[in-house]
Amino acid sequence: MIIFGVYIVSKSGGLIFNLDNNVPRIEHEKTFTYPLDLVLDYDPKKVSVVFNRKDGINIGHVLVAVNGMPVNGGTLEDGRDVKTTLESAENFPINLKFSRPKMTTNEKIFLASMFYPLFAIASQLSPEPKSSGIEILEADTFTLHCFQTLTGVKFIVISETGLNGMDLLLRKVYELYSDYVLKNPFYSLEMPIRCELFDNKLQELLSQVEKTGINNIDK
Repeated sequence: MIIFGVYIVSKSGGLIFNLDNNVPRIEHEKTFTYPLDLVLDYDPKKVSVVFNRKDGINIGHVLVAVNGMPVNGGTLEDGRDVKTTLESAENFPINLKFSRPKMTTNEKIFLASMFYPLFAIASQLSPEPKSSGIEILEADTFTLHCFQTLTGVKFIVISETGLNGMDLLLRKVYELYSDYVLKNPFYSLEMPIRCELFDNKLQELLSQVEKTGINNIDK
């Protein structure tokens, strides 16, 4: 049982908490001949694919190693410039390793703000009044589970597909939020959650779920 992450979205649609719990690092490694048939963007912070795809290497994937040497931004670990290295025919054949980029905090905030109106649209499209909105969104590689409280705060868990009883896990996360966040005298509503005790209890809960299953959650 794999839980990829937990997100909490405020009633106004802002991301106030996120936890990457078990996100797989997807990497693809391939030996290329000259000239390189991938078009790369050489940003100072990262080198990424902007055109063409090959053997699992897709647009947006980030270069993480050249001939086994880690890439730091636009330079190799030994200080060489990545762009200069990849544009020199004498360095080929060359082995490149690409990885799916890790989402930044700003990207997570943006996605949370996008989910908020989708949830509202789903509620309005329902033929039944007072619909709860999106509770489950299933894709090929993951399932999104959402629980909205009476105050409008949304708890989202991203998991592997085919899991049952996720509503129990969501409500348990809500209990931890009520006990360790709302009862914290230093926490202000709608503000990002920075509570070490809540973080620790949530990590313990997710570890227990992944090891023993949802039905064995401590009551």
